This record gives sequence, C-alpha cells and structure tokens, in this order.
Amino acid sequence: MNTALVTGVTGQDGSYIAELLLEKGYRVIGAVRDRALARNRLHPRLRDRVELVDWNMRDEKSMRETILAQRPVEIYNFAAYSSGEGQFDDPAAIADINGVAVARLLEAIRLVDTGIRLCQASSREIFGNPHAAPQSETTPCIPRTPYGAAKLYADAMIRIYRERYGMFGCSAILFNHESPRRALHFVTRKVTHAAAMIKLGRADRLHLGNLASRRDWGFSGDYVRGMWMMLQQPRADDYVLATGTTHSVEELCEIAFARVGLDFRRYVHVENASFRGDEAVELVGDASKARRALGWTPSISFPEMVQMMVDADVATLES
Repeated sequence: MNTALVTGVTGQDGSYIAELLLEKGYRVIGAVRDRALARNRLHPRLRDRVELVDWNMRDEKSMRETILAQRPVEIYNFAAYSSGEGQFDDPAAIADINGVAVARLLEAIRLVDTGIRLCQASSREIFGNPHAAPQSETTPCIPRTPYGAAKLYADAMIRIYRERYGMFGCSAILFNHESPRRALHFVTRKVTHAAAMIKLGRADRLHLGNLASRRDWGFSGDYVRGMWMMLQQPRADDYVLATGTTHSVEELCEIAFARVGLDFRRYVHVENASFRGDEAVELVGDASKARRALGWTPSISFPEMVQMMVDADVATLES
C-alpha cells in the first residue's frame, strides 16, 4: 500500500485529495499542527480513515523526522495562508508559511529520500496583473500581493530542487476552484449560502461588490485529480489547471438563486464601498499543457458546481 502525506488536510483541497487517494487504495497521512483540533475539523468522509501526525511548517527537523517515520511515496502540500481578504495583514508570516516553508519541505525530502514525489499547490496569483490572456505556464509572473510573491518563491524552489538534485517536484498553478467545502468568506460560497439562507427565510438580502467581475472558476475535486495525475508521470513538470472560461459574479448569483426558485435581482444589493473595478486583462487559464500531457479535463461545469454548492448549503441548514 502506497502512503501519501497531505498537509492542509482539513481544508477544501486537502480533503478532496485525501478522499481521492483513499479511493485509489493509498494510506493517507494528514500532517497537522494540532491533531485534536484537526480531528474535529476533518470532513466526515475522512474521519477514522485518515491518520493524523504532528507537523510544523516552521521546523525542518520535525518535518524530516515525520517523513522518515511515515515513508510517504507522495506528498501534497496545501498548508498555506489563504488568498483573498487579509493578504496584506501579515506579509512576513505569509512569506514564511507559503514560501520559505516549501524550501524547508524540499530540504527535508532531499535529506530523507529524493525519490519522494511532491506536488505543491501554487496559484494564479503568481501572475498578478498579466499583460495577456489566457495565462499559461510561460506567462511572465508579476505578483501584486504577498500571497502571490510567496507562492512564486515556492514555485522557484520546486524548479531549483528539480534541476539541481533531480527531485520529482511539481507546481500545480491553480486558477479559482470551489466546492461545497469552500470557506464562507469566498464569494462563491458567500453567494450559495446566502441563496440557501434566503430560501429558508433566515436572511433577506446579500451585499456584494462588482457583479461584473469575472473569474475562471472550476471544481476543486477536478483540480486535485489533476495534481495526482502530475505525480504519476515519468517526469516532473509544472502545470496550469483551469477551465479556460470565465463567468461573472452576476452569473454566479443568477444560477445560485435560480436553483432555489428565486430571482437574484430582488435580493442582491451592490455596495459601492466593496466595489472593485475589473482587471485590465481577463484572468483566465490556459490548461492545454495539462490536457495534452496528463489527459486532464474538468468534469464538472460551472453551473453544475454552483448548483451542487447550493444544494449542499440547503441540506446543511435544514439538518
């Protein structure tokens, strides 16, 4: 039985990759800061199926000891400060956990077993304000946030260790990806949760910013499947994972509210204070390399994903 180690296993992506790996017969180790807290936060489908071990992204020695003890053949790193609000609150901490900690992880792997395969969850934030669309693996990276800068440093270290030591490390450059497991402060979940709340009579309106803002939104389960596929290849490389299509926040609202039989225009109110202008260049990914080299394509469409999220929010609120 192959062993895989997953950091950030209690988060959206970590939970989906753990579920996928279990389905494929892996022994899955969740590397966490606090095992008791993490056990309570694990998705119900993972409880009693994922082993939890102590993990400190700031301590290379403890990483090395854990890797040596567990002997994973694959590591998936999702441990990071999240993007969105708060990206400028503590830039030094973001740099350390999202960036420098990946260098510690690479060094720990190098000292234990260079045959271990690593997939790093990168982000379209590395592109910042791109000059052209769509964005691919060759798009110049000009990050505009501490989060994007830290992710870019991690990507660079993956490439450096790959080239210098022959290690198998991949950066998955993920465009926006959502699911019912997405945290409530992300706009997709904010919208689907509000639609469910309003339908059930527990709220009467939703305040949002720019409804014209567009994003390349895909399903988290599809994206972690792509990450697993990266580690099954004969050679390590970096890949963009994206749908290649954008949708507006207005479309998101229309689909979500229609799912519960409501007209979003009656309930969604635009707040000028939270209004952000459109980007000069559309943020949309070109995943042709992943399609060609991995055979990866998204399986869940944008409307299907939004409807899935609304259904899950309604079910949770009614339970």
